Formats: sequence, C-alpha cells, structure tokens
Amino acid sequence: MQLACVLEVSAAKPGNITPVHDFAEATYVDMLRSAIALGPVFARAAALRRRVGELIADGVAATRRVTAANTNLGIVLLFAPIVRAQVTRRDDEGLRPAIQRILAGLDVSDAAAAFAAIAQADPGGLGEVPEHDVHAPALVSLREAMEAAAHRDSIASEYATGYAIVFDTGLPLLSEALGGGSSTLEAIVSLHVGLLAAHPDSLIARKAGPASARAVTEAARQVRDGTRSVEDFDRSLRREGHRLNPGTTADLVAATLLAGMLTGVRLP
Repeated sequence: MQLACVLEVSAAKPGNITPVHDFAEATYVDMLRSAIALGPVFARAAALRRRVGELIADGVAATRRVTAANTNLGIVLLFAPIVRAQVTRRDDEGLRPAIQRILAGLDVSDAAAAFAAIAQADPGGLGEVPEHDVHAPALVSLREAMEAAAHRDSIASEYATGYAIVFDTGLPLLSEALGGGSSTLEAIVSLHVGLLAAHPDSLIARKAGPASARAVTEAARQVRDGTRSVEDFDRSLRREGHRLNPGTTADLVAATLLAGMLTGVRLP
C-alpha cells in the first residue's frame, strides 16, 4: 500500500508533485511522509477491525499528524474499500467482486465518519453542495452519498460503479505500458496520461471549471496520440501554478497501482 503511494508520487507525471516539483502548500517530502503514515492505518490487523468510514477517518488523522497539507484525501477514500475488500475476501473471490461487496455494505455510520474526515482535510474547491454536504449530518449510506456526487467527482464515481475507472481503464493501461517494455515509473506516467485522456480531472473541474478540465483532457489525448510531448504538456500545466494540477487523476493512478499489485501485476 505504501509502495503504491511512493511510486505514484515518484513518477514524473505531468502537472503533479514529483521529486523535482513541489507545490507551495505541499512538497514531495510531504507526500512521502503521508505515504508512510498510512501504513499502520491500512495494515491487515487494523483493516480487519475497522469499517471503511473508520479507515478513512484514521487515514486523514494519520496524515494530519505528519503534514498540515491535504496530500492524500483522494487516495485514502479510494484505498479504504480496496484494503477492506482485500483483507476480507474469500479464496474464491476476486478483488473487484470483493470491493463491490464492501461498497454494498456501507452504511450511514461510514458516511458520518467519512464526511467528518473530508471536512477536516478541507480539499481544494470543495465548496457546498445542495445534497449530502459533508458539513451537514449524514442521512444516507456512504455509497448513496457518493452516487449523488458521481457526476462531478471521479472518486465518488468509483464508489458508484464498483471502481470502473481503476479496473476498466487503469489496469489495462498499466498492463499495456508494462507489456510494451516501459519501466515502472515510465508506465506510471503513461497510465497517468491515459487516464487523463479518458476522464477529465474532477479536481481541475472544481478549481478551474469544466472547460479547463476538458481542455487538459484534449491535451492529454495529444500526448497519448504522439502529437505532443509529455514535457510540453507538463510545462503548460505548471504555467497555471497548481490550478491545473490533475490531482484526482493522480489518486486514481495510486489506486490502480494498489489494485494491480493485489491482482498480480508485476512492477519491474
């Protein structure tokens, strides 16, 4: 689990924090500290006794102890059902069916714990929403709340669809890149660009607007199709500061890496 986080932030992904690119409010070292802090939270013994909402709350609290920045809320939200599914799945149960079972069992207590954790993390561009606002009491299960937000947030859509982006887009992209001879970090960059080309980044949409998110996706398609370099794409994103940081895509990269490692994908 920690390895997935470290590999994700260590790859030279366009527009994200990397070993040579910090943001004003968060650095590469902050990301490494956050990755290490999540280890005890998602350890097998902890995940066996804690519900998904509790794991989310524990992950946010552990991160806040090592950095003041919101470095990994999306990762925590995505990892909690995956880890809970992994530690509870039967020998004859695949990871994705196990995740779907966990998602189906989410309740209002999971929503209450997750809402409090999200509010504590204070993610950029969150704002207020008319239905199931995290600053209000939870009235439905966590999955129902995520389903209501799925049209505007890719992490919420994973809860609603049983991790369709991770399993139907992310894992094939990762396998294709690795099968083509790419190194692990090169494959992660390819995965990042491929996900961004397929799905507009919802963090960019929240912070800069849907039109900007669509424009970034179109630029990622040019990189994917070989008509634009990764380096030029990266420079264009960084000219806007962190306004065009594809942070949700980075979270989906980390979740794809974790799901890949748990399903036998070998990272050379």
